Amino acid sequence: MTLNVTIPEIIIRLFSAVLIAGLIGYDREQKNHPAGIRTHILVCVGACVVAMIQQQIGFQAIDFAKAFPKYSGVVRADEARLIAQVVSGVGFLGAGTIVVTRHSVTGLTTAASLWATAGLGLAVGMGYYPIAFISAVVVLLVLALLKKVIKVQHYQRIEVKYTHKAETKAIIKKYFAEHQIQVRRFSFKASEVNHEKVYTNVYFIEIPRKMDYVQIVDDLSDGEHIQQVRLINL
Repeated sequence: MTLNVTIPEIIIRLFSAVLIAGLIGYDREQKNHPAGIRTHILVCVGACVVAMIQQQIGFQAIDFAKAFPKYSGVVRADEARLIAQVVSGVGFLGAGTIVVTRHSVTGLTTAASLWATAGLGLAVGMGYYPIAFISAVVVLLVLALLKKVIKVQHYQRIEVKYTHKAETKAIIKKYFAEHQIQVRRFSFKASEVNHEKVYTNVYFIEIPRKMDYVQIVDDLSDGEHIQQVRLINL
């Protein structure tokens, strides 16, 4: 065994990192997420470079100890020191892809894919090809197929303020039925504004995959006696 990272080995590892990260980044970019192909490739290649540097440092330490035995007790090469910095440091990059709004948190999957890609880069950089490629397949399966295999239904609360109780409730009920929107439960209250009865319904709903909540808000807002429609954070 040659105690050195050879030029052909460097090229193979870097191209392997580009291939693995490119596939993961393609999935993220195709789904219009913050970090795409280039970001994932750069993270993976960077981690690969750090791992190769760490491995080369270890080899140099061994060569130095062989050449100068009397100093062998002085030379130290921690194989995990630089790698540990990559694992923790990539978290800052992943945090930049997370967007927190009033009603949702987005970018968590992309942040996790960046972190996983860094791990794959480290595996390739250390020359652990079976670990790298098998793990890459698992990551791709999780990103591309898991959501299709395991269907998790999302729920949301939607608040509707309206007047003309009977007429408007019938319109809302008809809209839900026509669009196959399931109402799991709802709350109801009434108040008086400017000597007029105003009713507020909060519906806990489940919607078909082909619809989104913005569409529902827009459609219901067009109602003649509906004053306000809004989503409520769960």
